[in-house]
Amino acid sequence: MIKFRVRSNRWQQLHPGVYATFTGIPGRGAWLWAALLAAGPGGVLSYQTAAELHGLSDKPTSPIHVTIPAQRHLVAISGVCLHRSGRAVEAVEQRSQPPRTRVEETVLDLTQAATTFDDVCGWVTRAIARDLIDETRLYAAMKARQRLRWRADLQELIVAATGGDHSVLEFRYHRDVERAHGLPESARQVAFTTRDGRRGRRDRVYEPFGVVIELDGRLAHQPEDRWRDKARDNAAAADGKHSLRYGWPQVKWQPCETAAEVARVLRRRGWTGRPRPCSPGCPVQRDLPG
Repeated sequence: MIKFRVRSNRWQQLHPGVYATFTGIPGRGAWLWAALLAAGPGGVLSYQTAAELHGLSDKPTSPIHVTIPAQRHLVAISGVCLHRSGRAVEAVEQRSQPPRTRVEETVLDLTQAATTFDDVCGWVTRAIARDLIDETRLYAAMKARQRLRWRADLQELIVAATGGDHSVLEFRYHRDVERAHGLPESARQVAFTTRDGRRGRRDRVYEPFGVVIELDGRLAHQPEDRWRDKARDNAAAADGKHSLRYGWPQVKWQPCETAAEVARVLRRRGWTGRPRPCSPGCPVQRDLPG
């Protein structure tokens, strides 16, 4: 009966032993369920695929990631990346359809697969900024894992993300520009309303000195983005604030020069402190007024 329905195109085989009982192109949901059925008992969607379902990732990824219990062994499944874990049962989100790992477990899985610190930072800050998770659940999930890469960094990232760092660039500005050079601590994600009633948030504001820092992590700028950035800068100027805008090159590769520029503006607007060098060759105090 199955062979006849497949030959007549009434059914279609997605994986060995797994069939779609309809014609037409299978949707994303059908492929996710097919991967789980092919993986067998205890299988759960995980890593990038779980991130997609939780809203942690903005687009579908390929291959589909499935975690199975550590004691099980499977042959390769086309289009599916298999992971084995001794905590597959404990990590599943209850009553989820299709079954997937919990948000906190998904975040930690992704950080363990990350190859750079920026990737680790991105997963943590995104999950907290989107209100998908809180620090209590993340800390509990970390405690349940005896082996965990980036443990100290993760603890620092969680503190920063819950304090208002909503992106990798914001975290790097706080750590590598502001804190490393002894600048005063700025307020984060400060709400504002323009004179025409539009609302928004400013990435960093040094309130006592009227200095605004906007951090732009985009690699490409469309005309409407440039117009929006200019409008925000103009709104800050209209409020009597001095606006500075930095992107990846200034924060990641030139943090010392960026800190020096911020320090000069802060001192012109009333800050009486002095930045400190982050290393013997740091130029942060160069050309700084006495």
